[in-house]
Amino acid sequence: MAGMESYQGFSHDRQCVLDRTVQNRYGGRGDILPHTEVGSQSRMPSKTFDDASLDDDEVGVRLSVPLKSYEEIPFDDEYDIAITRYIGVGVGLASLITENLLSHPFVVLRRQCQVHNNSCRYHLVPVTLLPVIVHLHKHQGITTLWKGLGSVLMIRGMTLAVEDLISKLTPWPKEITWHNSLKSFGQHILLKCTTLAIITPFYSASLVETVQSDIASEKPGIFDVFKEGMCRLVSWSSPQKGRMLPVWALVVPTVMYGLLKYLFTIVVRGVASRIMHVSRKHEQEKQGALTRDVLGHAASQDIEMTSALVGLIAADVVFFPLETILHRLHLQGTRTIIDNLDSGYEVIPILTSYEGAGDCYETTLQQEGVAGLYKGFGALILQFAAHVAVIKLTKLVLTEISSMLRSAPKPPPPSSSASASQSDLAHISPSHGATSNPPAGFVYTQQTYLPYE
Repeated sequence: MAGMESYQGFSHDRQCVLDRTVQNRYGGRGDILPHTEVGSQSRMPSKTFDDASLDDDEVGVRLSVPLKSYEEIPFDDEYDIAITRYIGVGVGLASLITENLLSHPFVVLRRQCQVHNNSCRYHLVPVTLLPVIVHLHKHQGITTLWKGLGSVLMIRGMTLAVEDLISKLTPWPKEITWHNSLKSFGQHILLKCTTLAIITPFYSASLVETVQSDIASEKPGIFDVFKEGMCRLVSWSSPQKGRMLPVWALVVPTVMYGLLKYLFTIVVRGVASRIMHVSRKHEQEKQGALTRDVLGHAASQDIEMTSALVGLIAADVVFFPLETILHRLHLQGTRTIIDNLDSGYEVIPILTSYEGAGDCYETTLQQEGVAGLYKGFGALILQFAAHVAVIKLTKLVLTEISSMLRSAPKPPPPSSSASASQSDLAHISPSHGATSNPPAGFVYTQQTYLPYE
């Protein structure tokens, strides 16, 4: 191939290939590109200051664009995704703690109101409960609204354990999605019904520990909930006490309540999630651009958290009357003494004689009216108000902490040949762009200064 350099076509093609290589490696207009001589040809055509075609305006324009410092470069997407994931985990953990621990005092108030069939005050709004809470704390101590917490947590843990055990011994799936077959969905429902039926007697024992008064009853032991539950489970058809309903009479309303509430929560959660996703996508389309993946990940986490909370609130509100009937049936015949929430100073025994769920519903409507099915609804409002407040506060704190982490000094970027060459060239003083002569080792072009290697 000797002598081909003098051929005009070969020289032109070689020059085009070199130009594309330099542009692909060092970017577009405005960058500082290295200059290398190839024989008598340079990689890019240069233009000297003595050229007559050079305009006077071009001389006064800054010719080199300073590179951005590393501090000005935004964080890597992986780092942003990690921070966003930590925020989502933190908010989810706060929601879980609030749902199972911090909301327990409101659960105690709600249940005591529901089972008190002769109460004069229904506590349909939170305002009427505030003086009662003050009186209870003053006369019985701050722990009076935390009674039965251990048994409630044990029942929830036992529910998960029974579901897991049954799913391993049978082909019934523990979790399902919208893409599962109808057979898998039916097996999953059967798993839920079986679990609820097994947990029913233990739920009755836990309910008693939750509503009984501390000053009129002995404090239960840690494992008394299992002892009492086993006793009611053994006496499946014959109750231990006079007016106590047998377990088989409690299984049907308990399973129906748990199953309907579970299905309703899933449907509301899915619909709310879908609506929020579509609404967010519509807002982005109106703005003309979609957000980055990291922002989409954060928004998806927030949507899932919000939809789960909406489903939980909607289910508790809709099935509140059924929960009232169920709690009265479970407590009947247990000779439980509760706090009188009409004033917060007294205690009162629960004496009822319902024959079943239908009789309880009709009796409640006749003696207490429709509002009797919603006794203690103000405690439910307080519960979810506190739940939302905790989530908002946790998200605000974690967001501020993440902002501080993003604004903290970043570690130096990994060294490479390209970054090293650009870092060295970034130290070129921008004042050279306004001089009439280029710095030593550079030639002037229409785009940049080209240093000689």
